[in-house]
Amino acid sequence: MSFGMELILDLGGCAPEAISDAETIRGYARELVRLIEMNPYGEPIVEHFGHNDPATSGYTLVQLIETSSVVGHFSEKLGRAYLNIFSCRRFDAELALRFSADWFGSDEIRQTLIVR
Repeated sequence: MSFGMELILDLGGCAPEAISDAETIRGYARELVRLIEMNPYGEPIVEHFGHNDPATSGYTLVQLIETSSVVGHFSEKLGRAYLNIFSCRRFDAELALRFSADWFGSDEIRQTLIVR
């Protein structure tokens, strides 16, 4: 028996305008949750911080869902998005991967799928 699944995505070559705009990141969270048929718990939280180091400076996203969370960290300097989609209810990981890569304009994808 498994408790759930977590999709870990490291996306490189992201479009600068996609990972450096809070509204674009909020829109991603809303659309992803709808697409993988989850129920959001509140609004997406998007904050820009990590300013002591250019590599860590960027937005962080937290979207609670009734079955767990979607978390993202975005490095504007590196052009990368680091995403974790975790749910105790199954979802289409390939759909989530393709959607995420397309939304952020990524040309490099590393993925790990963990069944917990």
